[in-house]
Amino acid sequence: MSRASSKPYEIVERALELSTADGCVVIADEESSANLRWAGNALTTNGVTRGRTLTVVATVDGAEGTASGVVSRSAVTAGELESLVRAAEAAARAAGPAEDAQPLVEGVPVSADFRDAPAETSSSVFDAFAPALGEAFARARAGGRELYGFANHEMTSSYLGTSTGLRLRHDQPNGTLEVNAKSPDRTKSAWAGRSTRDFTDVDPGALDEELAKRLVWAERRIDLPAGRYETLLPPSAVADLLVYQLWSSGARDAVEGRTVFSRPGGSTRLGDTLSTLPLTLRSDPNEPGLEAAPFVLAHSSGGDSSVFDNGLPLAPTEWIKDGKLERLTTTRNTAALTGLPVTPDIDNLILDAGGTRTLDEMVAATGRGLLLTCLWYIREVDPATLLLTGLTRDGVYLVEDGEVVGEVNNFRFNESPVDLLSRASEAGVTEKTLPREWGDWFTRAAMPALRVPDFNMSSVSRGV
Repeated sequence: MSRASSKPYEIVERALELSTADGCVVIADEESSANLRWAGNALTTNGVTRGRTLTVVATVDGAEGTASGVVSRSAVTAGELESLVRAAEAAARAAGPAEDAQPLVEGVPVSADFRDAPAETSSSVFDAFAPALGEAFARARAGGRELYGFANHEMTSSYLGTSTGLRLRHDQPNGTLEVNAKSPDRTKSAWAGRSTRDFTDVDPGALDEELAKRLVWAERRIDLPAGRYETLLPPSAVADLLVYQLWSSGARDAVEGRTVFSRPGGSTRLGDTLSTLPLTLRSDPNEPGLEAAPFVLAHSSGGDSSVFDNGLPLAPTEWIKDGKLERLTTTRNTAALTGLPVTPDIDNLILDAGGTRTLDEMVAATGRGLLLTCLWYIREVDPATLLLTGLTRDGVYLVEDGEVVGEVNNFRFNESPVDLLSRASEAGVTEKTLPREWGDWFTRAAMPALRVPDFNMSSVSRGV
């Protein structure tokens, strides 16, 4: 390979050739993005970016065990490969035995497109979306409201090669759309967001119509005190809560007594009924519209990830099945430590509950309660119960006799998603959604709305 070559698969192959470690894993991530931003019903900026990140994992066997060194760098050229590989090897030799050490994944699977050029996004992804956005601007302007927001599309082609023979590739598109509608005096605000793979399934006109309706609801202001209220959590809010629950479901932490999924004596709550509703919380790398990497891509080791697991195949996993806790996340190492099955994290999350009602239909069936838009600034208070606190944002509405009668003040809430599942009395139809709080890290989710009879609004918040 010439020094000027920059084909991703050649970079991976050359890095593996340069390695003198006992084991080596190389991940080349080719990234491109396109975005639009707007304010006050007018586009403000747009752009396209491209980049590369190369991660080298070196493993060194010693008398006390296997050590690992991980180094990642951006914009790596062929001429800079050797210094990167040597840095990873030096880090491994300077480290003690890795707690998560396992043999590198064996096998000779090769992705058919491993040698192909990376997939790329461009501004053409917005060819149909941008004119529709312009029409939404015109309608908003005529209706006396202002639209703010952004659309972002990313494509990442990941090339994984290992000294054990794996040559795998995955192309991951990721699109997000967030829109805020504000009244001209900025006293009223409403938010809507969508996740998409290619912007062909999002309609800015429909979002503007939804936001316009919410701004009309906000014309009447009602102050309510803190307390427990029957509350309708829309799919976005449910996603934010359950994504955090998934991130907190490591088997090792549970066995060691540190989480809501722990049981005294070093056991876990696996098999416990978490909800009387027929809830199934699952992940599937091949879920239509929410496709994710079908094998482990770990750029670092942590509580629920291991660089030694790179290339491990991923299978559909049910975390909760028919209301019962079925699985906790494990690496191969933590599975061996806990005696539980190997169930790595997967980069999507779906809650199926058998519901058939839309959120509007659930509103129509509400005597008196609150309808939320989204949650914000979520933080953990107590890992033993997974008690979370956070704020409501961009619209909390009072429902009476099946109708929204006005907007109420924002609240701070204190709730555990695990406890909420046990108290939820109804789940709606499952639909793709975008978590508001975690949308920068987790976008592939499908959730129903949930009805909670006694959601804890712990204090009044004066924020918007």
